[in-house]
Amino acid sequence: MNTSTLFDDLSRRVVAELGTVFNATDGRQLDRALDAILDAPRIFVLGIGREGLASKAFAMRLTHFGKTVHWGWDDTTPAVTAQDLFILPSGPANIPHLHYIAGEVKKTGATLLVVTAVPEGETAQLADVVLHLPAKTYGADDESMVPTFQPMGNLFEQSLFVFYDLLVMLLVERSGVHYNDMIARHRNFE
Repeated sequence: MNTSTLFDDLSRRVVAELGTVFNATDGRQLDRALDAILDAPRIFVLGIGREGLASKAFAMRLTHFGKTVHWGWDDTTPAVTAQDLFILPSGPANIPHLHYIAGEVKKTGATLLVVTAVPEGETAQLADVVLHLPAKTYGADDESMVPTFQPMGNLFEQSLFVFYDLLVMLLVERSGVHYNDMIARHRNFE
């Protein structure tokens, strides 16, 4: 098979998997997450690895949307308070240091939103709001996950990045914010 034909085949399969994941998303969970985001005076976002890269992009878009957002790993991040929302992705919901962070966040009284492929996982059990993204993830094997031909956690990580963009688009629709407002909030010194 030549490269072009293989690329076409792979891309069709990946897009089909993503569609299957998004078709299985629970609208009630989306509503709870959107409400939590809109109601929060401040939002903290933290993630690791490729999930963290997707989450950092989400934090950026939430800032463009008009929220006060802090990236959890930044040295200038302030203390979390009971009024805040803390967004934490954890594909398998069993990563020890993320579970520790979730526990520390819960001690502050902040609202914890966990995005995961394993809603019954130990970290998800700490969450006030769970967003189940049923994509095969690295380190977990559950029949409720959309299976994949891709390696490692690719499907969950890809789904997470696009899912976050979809959440921002839903926030725009729900709030009446315009894309031009978001453009005006983009960093202007680059």
